[in-house]
Amino acid sequence: MKGKNYDLGGLELEKILTYEEVLQDCLKDYFMPPEAIQVSPLIPFSPMPGGALTANTQMLRDNNILHKFPEVIKAMREVVEKGGYGTSVTPVSQFYFQQAFNNVMFGPWNKIAEGYGKMVLGYFGKTPVAPDASVVALSSKQLKLEPTTKNAIDLADADETKSLLHVRKILEAEKIEITDENLFIAASCKEKGIAFLKGEAKASVRKITKTESIESICSTTSDYTVMVNGQKYNVKSSANDTSLFVNGQQYNIEISEGCEETTVTPSIEEESLSDGCQIKAGLPGVIFKVLVNVGDVVVKGQAVVVIEAMKMEIEIASPQEGTISEIRVKQGDTVANNQLLVVL
Repeated sequence: MKGKNYDLGGLELEKILTYEEVLQDCLKDYFMPPEAIQVSPLIPFSPMPGGALTANTQMLRDNNILHKFPEVIKAMREVVEKGGYGTSVTPVSQFYFQQAFNNVMFGPWNKIAEGYGKMVLGYFGKTPVAPDASVVALSSKQLKLEPTTKNAIDLADADETKSLLHVRKILEAEKIEITDENLFIAASCKEKGIAFLKGEAKASVRKITKTESIESICSTTSDYTVMVNGQKYNVKSSANDTSLFVNGQQYNIEISEGCEETTVTPSIEEESLSDGCQIKAGLPGVIFKVLVNVGDVVVKGQAVVVIEAMKMEIEIASPQEGTISEIRVKQGDTVANNQLLVVL
C-alpha cells in the first residue's frame, strides 16, 4: 500500500524490524521446525496453509514419523479433489491432512477420517464441488451415517451434547469452576479440554535443550549417522559424548569403533508370551482411552484401545473373540508402531 492514496493510520514500516527482534527474543528458548521458515514448492499443489503445515509436521515429529510427510503431502492432492474442494482453512485443512495421513498409513481409502467423512456427507455444509461418489459411499459405510442436505447449524442445535447445559453438567461433575472461559474450553475440546482444565493435559511445546549441551555437540568434528525410527540423520559428536540431538530431542547412544550405524528407537518391553492373541498398535501415537479391563470378554471387531494420532482418535479393534489377559498400556502412554497393547 506504500505510496498509494490510502491512510494506513500512521503505520511506520521501520517498526516491523523492531517487532522481528522482539519476536526472535521471545522464541529464543523454543525449537523452531525448519519447515516453518522455508519455502516448499510442494505446498501449493496440496494445498496446505502455513498454520496447518507446521502443526501437522510437529505432530508427525512427535510421533517419530516425520519421514512420512512427503507421502502425506502428495496424497493430500487427491484427497482435496475428491473431497469437493472445501476451503483449505481450519478445520477443513486438518480434515484433508488426516485423510491423506490415513491413506498413507492404512492404504488408499481404507480408513475414512471422521471429520473428512462428515464433510463429504454434508454435515458441515455444502462443498463447492460435489465430492467423489465412491468416497461418499465409503464414508457413509464406515461412519454409519447417511448423506444429508440439512443446515449444519440446525444439525448442531439438535445435538444435545453441544448444549451449554450439557457442558455445565460435565464441569459440575468434575468440580471445575463454571466460567465463560471454562465453558468454551470444555465445549470445544471435550475430553481434552477437561483434562487441560484439571491440569492433566500433556504439553507438546518443544524447548531447545541446554545451550551448553548443544554447543558441546556443534563444536566437535566427529561425524556419525544415526537411525531414529527408520529415518537416518547425520550428526556430530565427540568420541566420548553419548548424547546426540535430533530434531531438538536428546538421545543417548553407544558409540563403538567399526560400527556404521547406531540405531535409536523407543524402548519397548520385551515380549515373552508363549500363547494368546497379541493386539498391537497399527501406528504411533498416544493412548487416549483403554476401553477394557483384565478379565473382560470381547468379540471380534470390538474396540479395546483408542490411540490419538494427528488429532484423530483411532480405535484399535480385537481381531477375534477372547478374554483380556493382559493390558500393557495406560491412558497417556506414548506408543510406537507395532507396540504390544493388549493380550487376549
